[in-house]
Amino acid sequence: MKALIVTVAGTSTRFGESIGKPCLKCIYNRNGIQESLLYKMLHRDKSFDKLVIVGGYKFDELENAVKNYFADISDKIVLLYNDKFVEYGSGYSLYFGLKYVVENGYDEVVFAEGDLFVDDKSFDAVSAANADVVTYTKEPIESRRSVAFYYDVNDRAHYLYDTTHNTLEIREPFLSVYDSGQVWKFNNGKRIKDTFYDLTANDWHGTNLVFIQRYFGGMRKDDYRLIRFETWINCNTVHDFDKTKE
Repeated sequence: MKALIVTVAGTSTRFGESIGKPCLKCIYNRNGIQESLLYKMLHRDKSFDKLVIVGGYKFDELENAVKNYFADISDKIVLLYNDKFVEYGSGYSLYFGLKYVVENGYDEVVFAEGDLFVDDKSFDAVSAANADVVTYTKEPIESRRSVAFYYDVNDRAHYLYDTTHNTLEIREPFLSVYDSGQVWKFNNGKRIKDTFYDLTANDWHGTNLVFIQRYFGGMRKDDYRLIRFETWINCNTVHDFDKTKE
């Protein structure tokens, strides 16, 4: 069975500042819910058996939006609440999503962060791949906004992210470095389950990259597919969001 996990629990501080008020970024729109990032993500691919949304901040608004505007896919949606979205990092939202898919026997899982816009063709390539997938973009790597990853001399991936958006640092020789597309496919049910249960409670309190690193870190580059997004927008501000309508 195949599931999509989308995490949208964060407070979206930078996005709220850009429009002058607190806002649940994933359902923000100017001319209708169909413009929203969440609507586009959930309607992009009909091959998923389950659409798992993990919310937190302004959860009532998310719940109402799903109830009122996502009726056409309501039979596929599972909406989960992360009650520690303030205290813990993004890893705790991924924990809820993975817990659901592990306990319900899903062995093909795509995970996408909820503030992204990607082109249909590239996303379809990720979803349809009969393999684990790591994605990357054509964007420049900037510490203030990027999740990056590099390959060491043994061709193993290492993820980089600074929660304070200040600097990124690589302390060893490396072969290449990429800007992460922040979408991944986990295509091995046993590896999903084993990695999930290997992590400690404290591991889940950090960023979602703890699970990503553990899942992919033991593999070499040839063990999975590396897919580039042709169009990719990380919507940190309303200016970024307006680009998605172009």
